Amino acid sequence: MNIDEKDKKLLILLQQNSKKTTKELADQLQMSVTAVFERIKKLERNRIISKYVALVDKKLVKRDFIVLCHVKLSQHTKEHITHFEREIVKFPEILECFHVSGDYDYILKICLENIEEYREFMVTKLTSMQHIASTHSSFSIKEVKNSTVIFPG
Repeated sequence: MNIDEKDKKLLILLQQNSKKTTKELADQLQMSVTAVFERIKKLERNRIISKYVALVDKKLVKRDFIVLCHVKLSQHTKEHITHFEREIVKFPEILECFHVSGDYDYILKICLENIEEYREFMVTKLTSMQHIASTHSSFSIKEVKNSTVIFPG
């Protein structure tokens, strides 16, 4: 699907606040309500917009202890990779998981209440998984930037 400038502007507005009404979006884009509605439906149909979510303040819900955990697998067979990926997505503490190049195979972004909870997670869940050779954890000191916006405004 080809994304034109109006689509980009619409996506920017929706990424900033997806609760805006179609009328509010139309006013900001200087388009008709029907045209905006049709563009949104087209973006959804083509899976450019995959879902709508509420962003939660991690601090207010006591989940602001963020860990970046690097994981190295013992072997890089398709079986080990498939097994690891199938199991890792089951942990709600893990917000993101990236298969990466370099010294480690995966980087996990883990969100918990505190270091004690992280230790419990490591001991009972992560390191009990098969095929993990090693892990390396880094703890967030301060969140400098957190954005979900793909097309900047």
